[in-house]
Amino acid sequence: MENNPLFNAGTGSALNLLGRIETDAAIMDGRTLRGGAVALLTGIRNPIKAARIVMDETEHVLIAGRPAERLALANGLQKGNRRVPRRVRAWREALNQLKTKKRKGPSEKTLSLFLKHRGDTVGALALDARGNLAAGDSTGGVTLKLPGRVGDSPIIGAGLYADNNSGAATATGLGEQAMRLVISKTACDLMRLQPAPKAARAVIRLATKKVGNGTGIITLDRAGRFGVAHNTRHLCWAVRTMSVSNQQMNGTRN
Repeated sequence: MENNPLFNAGTGSALNLLGRIETDAAIMDGRTLRGGAVALLTGIRNPIKAARIVMDETEHVLIAGRPAERLALANGLQKGNRRVPRRVRAWREALNQLKTKKRKGPSEKTLSLFLKHRGDTVGALALDARGNLAAGDSTGGVTLKLPGRVGDSPIIGAGLYADNNSGAATATGLGEQAMRLVISKTACDLMRLQPAPKAARAVIRLATKKVGNGTGIITLDRAGRFGVAHNTRHLCWAVRTMSVSNQQMNGTRN
């Protein structure tokens, strides 16, 4: 998905306030609870592969900026131009709105722009035949984000979480909300006693109550049941098992 320019991850990532791309990604192993994450990558074609390198080749969880890029390149990853025309157009439109629209204050203005021009995270969950869970995510972040802004995607517990004893989850939407609620870990904790669909709906109801609209989540429990819930207008998802595949343009809104 990072190589598909339709998604806001890898090629096709959103542009920050200065018109540059800074990407984040993370991966987590539910069997060992090991995780790897990268943030603020400016030139690596596949950030999720860089996150895997952090998990497999270091004792760290999160590495950001140029050191993360040097680590990725030293392990054979490729650079790439990830700018696509429609993201550039979205950046110019948002920048014009920022310059011309009058708001009551900077906080309201920033929130309004984030909600209108945010870019969704690409997330994936998996359960293998041995019962091992895994989670991964990748994003270009929010259009017009401040340079250096890091969202929830590389934050274990917020953007994603996986634990064989509970479940796996990954979030999308406005990252600041997901971080405040540690939403993926919260969903996994709920899956200790609830199936994935119920946990997804419960955590989105909590998010709506606590921080308002702007969040989506997918969940996967130990039994292979999956859940999708969101309080945004749209959420695209797909599922594939050994016997069936399914996809939908928007899950159940909660």
